[in-house]
Amino acid sequence: MKKISCLLLIACVALRAGAQKTDEQALRSIADNILRQPVTEFVGVKDGKTYLNTKDIPKGEDVKFKSPLGEWHYSNGVLDRAMVHLGQHLGEQKYVDYAVKHVKFGFDNYEYFRATFRNDRKHHTWCFGQLWTMKELDDFGAMGAAVIDVYELTGKSNAAYKKYFEDGSVRITSGQERLPDGTLCRTFPKQMTVWADDAYMGVSFLARLAHITGNRKYLDDAATQIINIAGYLWDESKQLYYHCYYSDLKRNGVAYWGRANGWITLATCELLSVMPDDHPQKSTLKSLLERQIVGFARYQDGQGFWRQLLDKSDSYQESSVTALFTYGVARAVNEGWIPDSYRSIALNGWRAMKASKITDDGHFKDVCVGTGIADDLPFYYNRPVGENEKHGLGLIIECGVEIMKMSQKKP
Repeated sequence: MKKISCLLLIACVALRAGAQKTDEQALRSIADNILRQPVTEFVGVKDGKTYLNTKDIPKGEDVKFKSPLGEWHYSNGVLDRAMVHLGQHLGEQKYVDYAVKHVKFGFDNYEYFRATFRNDRKHHTWCFGQLWTMKELDDFGAMGAAVIDVYELTGKSNAAYKKYFEDGSVRITSGQERLPDGTLCRTFPKQMTVWADDAYMGVSFLARLAHITGNRKYLDDAATQIINIAGYLWDESKQLYYHCYYSDLKRNGVAYWGRANGWITLATCELLSVMPDDHPQKSTLKSLLERQIVGFARYQDGQGFWRQLLDKSDSYQESSVTALFTYGVARAVNEGWIPDSYRSIALNGWRAMKASKITDDGHFKDVCVGTGIADDLPFYYNRPVGENEKHGLGLIIECGVEIMKMSQKKP
């Protein structure tokens, strides 16, 4: 009995501490902690010295990023864009500058690594290897969207940025693997596998291409991705998306993985936000978004969280999917795509995260690490979680911005 009482007391203290932080304070604590990270620095593998640029690296010294937030990875693209959105919402240039500096750091230094690249190492293990190879959507989709944002913010004057997203447009349109119906796919873990993750990796970039070029073909392609992925992955009985579809086997994978479902939510919102009302697929996309929201709302637990495996109550509460679903509902309410009555779903998710997943020093807790596809559920059950894990930081910031907007919007 004493043990139970102590646990209840600890829980009450945590909830009270979370309630004392305003939404803006909670969000600023995360963003300010990100600003303290050395995201424009390298560190020597052998000598342990810090290098601010590649010109200072001694011959023969291998280096790595001093912080994972310095990488050129889809999670960094999500974070760059989230910091821009936060800075614009709060009128704080320091958050916008974070993205500008990160993108500039990549373009200022990647040629050094391309010149010394060795084929005996995978491109994604090489500093900025993903910047010049554009091998997978993970390499350039979200980062391509961030580069477009920075290109606009800096006056559309940087020719290297423009060439980058133009090269990316060629890659995603005619170089990336697709099924015969045009659905983006991957050659692993089985030939021509459709990943839920790629709803975001592809659509985030296509939506920004449509915005920057005014070319409607990118909107049409993005809409095709969302609609086709829904066709391949939606499970009507569970009202959830499978993580994948194996086109060679003509069957789905085994898992309703949380963050993969959340990527579809985020991608649909991003596309709807740039799609004109007269686009013939807009009403379909809004219907798909509302259908998904109703579906995943059935799996929100009593505290407000969603699980690593959405349909498995014995899997752990996972913060990145909770941020994604909370964002999706708040964004849809703010834009008028769904009725205001849904806002309680988002408020419950946000309160839960603010109370126990956002620390006083600005860390975001219990985010699943990077996750591939497997044919056994224990793989998903046992994926590690991290504190301040890079896959969750941009998501909680995007979520918090929409929550603040929703709070300012009268029901």
